[in-house]
Amino acid sequence: MADELHHHEHYGEAGERATEETHIHMPELTFWPMVFAFGVALLAAAMVTHWVVGVVGVVLMIRSGIGWWHSVIPHEEIDMMPIDPKLRPAPIMVEQRTVVRLQAGEGGHRVHMPETVHPYSSGLWGGLAGGVVMAILACLYGLVAEHSIWYPINLLAGVIIPGINHESIQQLRQFNALAFGCAFVGHGILSILVGIVYAVALPMFPRRATLWAGIVVPLFWSGLTATTLAYLNPRLNQLINWPWFIVCQIAYGLVAGYVISRSENIHLMQNYDLAQRAFMNAPGVRPENEDDRR
Repeated sequence: MADELHHHEHYGEAGERATEETHIHMPELTFWPMVFAFGVALLAAAMVTHWVVGVVGVVLMIRSGIGWWHSVIPHEEIDMMPIDPKLRPAPIMVEQRTVVRLQAGEGGHRVHMPETVHPYSSGLWGGLAGGVVMAILACLYGLVAEHSIWYPINLLAGVIIPGINHESIQQLRQFNALAFGCAFVGHGILSILVGIVYAVALPMFPRRATLWAGIVVPLFWSGLTATTLAYLNPRLNQLINWPWFIVCQIAYGLVAGYVISRSENIHLMQNYDLAQRAFMNAPGVRPENEDDRR
């Protein structure tokens, strides 16, 4: 009880110390640490100048060390700083407030964009569908412009097989089993991977997702491909009809984006309450479902 009375006697609102002291005890100012540092600097400078400079530095270090020591031991030198009553802080008034806490089951309190995503399988099927349409258009171009469906296939294989891009136009129009196999596998894998990227990225653009998938991304990808081939493979870059290449890319983006957007959306666990995240059957906390009723 005596400790409690002593506490209330010396402390006000919010722990403010209610002292009647007119001065504050502060360590007395001393210049010895600066002199000691200057002596250390002279000692280091002696390594590139003269030994006399080092001797002066050692003398200063010893003298400043002794002076610094006596300012603390055996009795610490104290400087009394007066307290201005006008500068005392005003007491902090404590208000009794409560924190509003979120209840389990309140939906949306942890929502981050996107709230729903497309399954990876939609990216796989969308990529395959876009790849088929893209391959049909590419073969159509080869048939119309070069009178051979193997011309665009061999050009695509030239990305994997270095020697194909040095062949003549007549050779590129001929069937090549190795080039066909490389182009088929490479085009399929790339189409699936890009489709999965679409499935992950499209939910981040809830508005005008078709524009991003069908036009913006294909244009960006076409520009990046053209710029890269101009430095890595100039011969292949000259053989590609870039306007038709862009048309094929846009067709891929539109078809893949359409297939993916038509897939069922999956709600992320960020919308679940605590009980649902922990897979708990908590009556009164988690809503009952059909399995619970059974």
